[in-house]
Amino acid sequence: MAATLFHFSFAVSDLDQARKFYGDILQCPEGRKLKGRADFNFFGHHIVAHLAPEDVVGDKGRKIGGALATPLRHFGVVMTLADFEKINARMKAQGVTYINEASVTQKGSIREQMLMTVSDGCGNAIEFKGLVNIADVYAVKESEAATA
Repeated sequence: MAATLFHFSFAVSDLDQARKFYGDILQCPEGRKLKGRADFNFFGHHIVAHLAPEDVVGDKGRKIGGALATPLRHFGVVMTLADFEKINARMKAQGVTYINEASVTQKGSIREQMLMTVSDGCGNAIEFKGLVNIADVYAVKESEAATA
């Protein structure tokens, strides 16, 4: 077991849809069941979807990523390329709405990755990154480190 777990709590517009997306499509096991919320093991981390339609950010606000239209407010997971391909195929088969289709970013760098952003159907943007070595997500060039 990990020494620590990341925890994230967020608003959703529909708990049944949250259970379908996170539980059925992403195959994240659901934890305890309390009224108005759903707990999930999100790839080894604890997330809690709270039924609060008035607090859903959705795609309101600024977008980031240049040509990509990823909402600034999003969360996601960094995974191996093999897992990325499996999740992508499963989401396509289930008709998930893509904000950004899977594409290669940072080509030719140590951080080269597959990247996609989808809607969870409850008002949230979820980003998936696939790398050969997931720890490379932290890699920086000397010139980047010097300007930080």
